[in-house]
Amino acid sequence: MRQLKSQRLSMTLESYLVGIGTILFISIFSSKLSSKFGIPLLLIFLILGMLMGSEGILGIEFDNPQIAQMVGTIALLFILYDGGLSTNYEDVKPILREGSILATLGVLLTAFMMGIFAYFLLDFTFLESLLLGAIISSTDAAAVFSILRAKKLALKNNIDHVLELESGSNDPMAIFLTLTILNLITTDDWSEFSLFGLIGHFILQFSLGGILGIIAGFLFPKICALARIKYANLYALLSVSWLLLIYGITTHIGGNGFLCIYIAGILINKSHFPFKRNILDFHDSLAWVMQITVFLTLGLLVFPSELIQTALPALILTCLLIFVARPIGVFLSLYKSKFDFREKSFISWVGLRGAVPIVLATYPYLEGLENSHQIFNIVFFMVFISVFIQGSTLPYFANKLKIIND
Repeated sequence: MRQLKSQRLSMTLESYLVGIGTILFISIFSSKLSSKFGIPLLLIFLILGMLMGSEGILGIEFDNPQIAQMVGTIALLFILYDGGLSTNYEDVKPILREGSILATLGVLLTAFMMGIFAYFLLDFTFLESLLLGAIISSTDAAAVFSILRAKKLALKNNIDHVLELESGSNDPMAIFLTLTILNLITTDDWSEFSLFGLIGHFILQFSLGGILGIIAGFLFPKICALARIKYANLYALLSVSWLLLIYGITTHIGGNGFLCIYIAGILINKSHFPFKRNILDFHDSLAWVMQITVFLTLGLLVFPSELIQTALPALILTCLLIFVARPIGVFLSLYKSKFDFREKSFISWVGLRGAVPIVLATYPYLEGLENSHQIFNIVFFMVFISVFIQGSTLPYFANKLKIIND
C-alpha cells in the first residue's frame, strides 16, 4: 500500500515537472513570434497563462491571489535587481534628476488623475478610486527593459536611459501609495491618520532605502574581492544571498526594499570585481525566468470571461491613462528639463504597464475589499491593452518623432 502511494506521488511529481518544462520550453520559443511579428514578449506570456488557466486549453485550476502575490513579489526583486545590474551608472548620471522626478512626482500625478477618472466612471468610493489609480500608476521595469533592449532602440538625448531609470525606480512609489490608501480604506480609527505622519513615513522609507542601497552597492564588490571562493559559480549564489539579505533587512527596519536593491544593482555594476561577468549573466537569465513565471502565474489567475464585463470601463480608463494622465504627468514633471516636445511625447508614450500593477491588484483581495475582483480585472485589462498598443508601436513612434540616433 505504501509502495503504491509512493508510485502515485512520483507520477504526480513527474507530471508537474513535465508540465513546467513544457511551459517554459514553449515560452522561450515564443520569443521568435515576438521578433517576427513585433508582439511584445510579455504579452505572449500573459496570453499563454490565460490559455493554461481554468477557462483555457489546459484547464489548470488556479484562484489563489496570495500565492500570485508572493510569486510576483519575489519575481519583482530579481527583475529590479537585474535592471540595476544592467544599468550603466555613467549613462544615468546625467539624467538622474529627470528620472527621479518622473519616478516620484510623475507617479503621484498619474495616480491622482486616474483616481479622479475612476471615481466619475465607476461605482467606487473616492478612496477605492484612488486605490485603483495608485495600483496602475507606475510603468513596468520588465516591460520597458525587455522591449527597449529587444528592439535595440538607440534614442537621442539619453531618452532610453531616462525611461529605464524611471521604470526601474518608480515601483516603490506606486507600492507606497497603494499600501497607504489600502490602510486608509481598512482602518477603523481615522484619528490615527496624520498627513505629516504620512509624509514623514514616506521620507523615512525612501531615505533608508536609498542609503542602504548605496551601502550595499559599495560593500558587495569588496566582499567578492575578499571572498577568494574556490568555485567561480558560487559567486552568483553569493549575489542572490546578498540580494535577499539587503531586501529583508531594509524592509524589516522600515526602509523601501525595492528602491534599495535597484540602487545597489546600479552601484554594483559600476565597480570592478572578480567574476562580475558571471554574476551579471546569471542574473540576466534568472530575470527572464522570473518574468516568464510571474506573467504566466498572473495569466492563470485571470478568468477571460469576466474581463468582458469590465471591458468597456477598462478600455476608457486605458485611453485616459495613455492619452491624458501619462502625458500630463510627464510634461509637468519634465517642465524645466532639457527635453523638447517630441522627446516628452515619446517618453509619455513609453508608459507601459506590466506585472507590478497586476501584483498590486491582488492586495485588495487579501484585505477582503468588496470591489477587489473588479479592480483586479480592470487592472489586468488595462495592462494587457497598454503592453499591446504601446509596446507594439515603440519603434514606429520613435521613427515618426525622429528621436533615433543615426
